[in-house]
Amino acid sequence: MNGRIIQFRRGRKTIVEKHFLIEVDGVSSRENAEKLVGKEVEWKSPAGKKIVGKVSGAHGNKGVVRAIFERGLPGQALTTKVEIK
Repeated sequence: MNGRIIQFRRGRKTIVEKHFLIEVDGVSSRENAEKLVGKEVEWKSPAGKKIVGKVSGAHGNKGVVRAIFERGLPGQALTTKVEIK
């Protein structure tokens, strides 16, 4: 499955650097998003480096999921593609 990084998980004045919101292709409801909890997420940098994370939960009612990565992703990762295994 493929997805796209939307944004850092954030509050009004804080940003959580290892948490990201991911929009998954073909998932449009909270029920379908909750089925992805526990799956592995992989982001590839332009240099070929892989950073791995895990889906931790659904975010909202439109099929967006939260993912926690082992290392923080760079700001250039926003709006790029990820692979969900």
